[in-house]
Amino acid sequence: MRLRALRGAITVEDNDPDAIIDATEELVSAVMDRNGIPPDDMVSCIFTCTPDLDAEFPAVAARRLGLGTVPLLCAREIDVPGAMPKVIRLMLHCYADDESRPRHVYLRDAVELRKDLEGAQ
Repeated sequence: MRLRALRGAITVEDNDPDAIIDATEELVSAVMDRNGIPPDDMVSCIFTCTPDLDAEFPAVAARRLGLGTVPLLCAREIDVPGAMPKVIRLMLHCYADDESRPRHVYLRDAVELRKDLEGAQ
């Protein structure tokens, strides 16, 4: 087993608590499923939101998925002019088999952020 960092992002249609929670659940679930990561192998998860998403903390959704013992942190993404709006990003630190290939996940309009990652959608 080795320590690994997985990346992901998803866009949200509205600055609404339910929309933020639903999108975060979709993103976290996809990262866990595609990488075969159980909560016990997770070390920590950092979430960022673009400045236009402030109606809810993404960590709320992660806790609802059973990640209550995983340290979670929410932060604001840098407000770069012209950057994609309404994006939630994550960096999940976990233990994984040495032989497994990391599968980063970009969903909805966020696929445009990392077209270079084959299979990230």
